[in-house]
Amino acid sequence: MIGALDEALGKLGWIAGRNLSVERRWGAGDPRRIEAFAKELVSLRPDMIVGYTTPTVAALFKETDTIPIVFVAVSDPIGSGFIADYAHPGGHITGFTTNEPSMVGKWAALIKEIAPGTSRFAYLFNPETAPYIERYYRPSLEASARTFNMQSSAIAVHSLPDIESAIETLGRQPGTGLIVMPDSFNILHHGRIASLTVQHRLPAISPYGFMVSEGGLISYGVDQVDLFRRAAGYVDRILNGAKAAELPVQAPTKFELVVNMKTAKAMGITVAPSLVIAADEVIE
Repeated sequence: MIGALDEALGKLGWIAGRNLSVERRWGAGDPRRIEAFAKELVSLRPDMIVGYTTPTVAALFKETDTIPIVFVAVSDPIGSGFIADYAHPGGHITGFTTNEPSMVGKWAALIKEIAPGTSRFAYLFNPETAPYIERYYRPSLEASARTFNMQSSAIAVHSLPDIESAIETLGRQPGTGLIVMPDSFNILHHGRIASLTVQHRLPAISPYGFMVSEGGLISYGVDQVDLFRRAAGYVDRILNGAKAAELPVQAPTKFELVVNMKTAKAMGITVAPSLVIAADEVIE
């Protein structure tokens, strides 16, 4: 994903080591590490900062109210206090949002379609790294459960052992599906989540195509690479003098459905031909 940003910046004439100096930090889904790196980056007084996911932007927002920040993959920038309005952010932060609450209905529908016997779903997240889940997504999660005549429940996790225990428990409950919520903590552990859901034959959907590439069953979500490509345009404009307050926050425009047929077969799931045809990518 970072490579997409670099490539897009290069096409705009910004080359690292030539006319652009770049410092990168990876918080690895650890709130304390993210906070430490935010302090460190702000102390360098850069011309601007690109922040990926809500926890990162929250940490940066705490450290500076002047350095322009372009965010990528933030779910609820208004509810998180980053901006005043989508069309007129009004401060030093702007960027590109990710999955909206309406996506929840699609996730629930796809779980039901790929595993028709599903009568309930759980949604997995870490309250530390995704505090917006309850506020931003829960009403849609509950509404979708009613629409598809399913029950829903929240699964809050704080560590890898929590994830392992939760998936093992859910796997023992027939008719249960899992929604892996947009969360940097889930991104960090996506490979393990994918392998555990297959091991316990738990139908799971996530917003991340890369999770399906590593063995997950199905995903539907925003094309994250596209978000980084588009972010390059805002980086270019700010470095050329534009104000973040004047750059409207943009919604995603590209979505992708990915299905792993090999995983479906291993889990004893027969994927409907219509779903295969609708998929943007099918992993055999």
